[in-house]
Amino acid sequence: MDSSGNKWSQMIKFCVRLVQRWLPEPFIFAILLTFVAALVAMPLCRQTPLEVVEHWGDGVWNLLEFAMQMALVLVCGSTLAAAPVIKRGITAMARLPQSAPAAIALVTVVSALACWLNWGFGLIVGVVFAKAIARQRSDVDYRLLIASAYSGFVVWHAGISGSIPLTMATPGDSLSMATNGALTAPVPLAQTILNWHNLVTVLFVIIGITFANTLMHPKHGVLTIDPALLKDDDIIKTDVSSSKTPAQRLEQSKILSWLVALMLVAYLVIHLFVNCASLDLGGVIMIFLALGLMLHPTPVAYVRAFGKATTGAAGIILQFPFYAGIMGIFTGVGVSGISLGGVMAEACVQISNPVTYPMLTFLCAAVLNLFVPSGGGHWAVQAPVMFTAGASLGVDPGLTGMAISWGDAWTNLIQPFWALPALAIARLDAKDIMGYCLIDLLITGVIICGGLLIWAI
Repeated sequence: MDSSGNKWSQMIKFCVRLVQRWLPEPFIFAILLTFVAALVAMPLCRQTPLEVVEHWGDGVWNLLEFAMQMALVLVCGSTLAAAPVIKRGITAMARLPQSAPAAIALVTVVSALACWLNWGFGLIVGVVFAKAIARQRSDVDYRLLIASAYSGFVVWHAGISGSIPLTMATPGDSLSMATNGALTAPVPLAQTILNWHNLVTVLFVIIGITFANTLMHPKHGVLTIDPALLKDDDIIKTDVSSSKTPAQRLEQSKILSWLVALMLVAYLVIHLFVNCASLDLGGVIMIFLALGLMLHPTPVAYVRAFGKATTGAAGIILQFPFYAGIMGIFTGVGVSGISLGGVMAEACVQISNPVTYPMLTFLCAAVLNLFVPSGGGHWAVQAPVMFTAGASLGVDPGLTGMAISWGDAWTNLIQPFWALPALAIARLDAKDIMGYCLIDLLITGVIICGGLLIWAI
């Protein structure tokens, strides 16, 4: 027992040291990935340096809309969390765990369930809750706590906000065009997200990361955290003086906040329940915005809290164009007529059979995700090849889609790109949490591969 415990402790320390020594700042990581993608694309796709540069430049601005949405998820979510009533509620919940391991387990489960419901919501809620617990308990390892909050993100693409399953369930000619005619009819969610194989895999993944994160908590020698990391923003006080100018009355009128919030709510009700549309990232932002406007004391208080929260979005704004450029390299087709993403997908197909195909598709998507951490990017790169090959092997299209989805989510555990919103709120660096996430990567990889193999048999 002691021997196995020592080995587990040594593995944790090794992974933490490995990441802290070799993982650069996320922006440097994005630059290195750009050069790796360019150098690999030239010989494999027989593209000239000028072709690769052109593909990169053409892709740089392709994610501007998504970048703005991600920035707003972070800022609106953080501003909502700064509302006095939300702070009190989160603080009350943060008192529930009676021990440091219990705190780690609770954060992991809350984050995973929230991410399964909606990834944008879960990404913010998990880390805000983790930070609140850290303010209540000095015996919990802060880095592991934030890593546990982020680890729940691994189930997002197997959840009800998964972009690829939702795209597959949407009727229209674009589905057939994206899959080279392999899919001519929508694939219902009952065959993807809500398939019992997927739901069982999600359950085992959540159980796996919960136990792993709990066992990773040190029994002794918890790292002392700079109190500045846990400092709560001051509540913005409203001017209550009797003499106010007309402009000040407007700034402090809750009527204006509520009117705008009610407009947002009315739109969401129409969009979701009348038009029967799914809750997308824009809908999550609207929910954050509406609740924030209603729960902050005045409109000007909301504006000031929003301004404080915007500083955390710097990494997203800077790095999104570079990952969009990498996606351009992977999807760009030169004179040779082939793309780097296509080459990777074809290589996976060549060594597959009907049983191993889903697992190998998952691993291919996982590698691709390091360079193109975007569900839309995966769809553009893999859909034309993987669904056609899957159909020829007799693999269920729902299984193929979920294999790609799981691969897109899995390596987010070691890809610092998606951790940026969480790190901005936690005021940590990627190297502070990725060592623990590496352990989660290994454990969840075994579970997911096993789930896909059982599904394929």
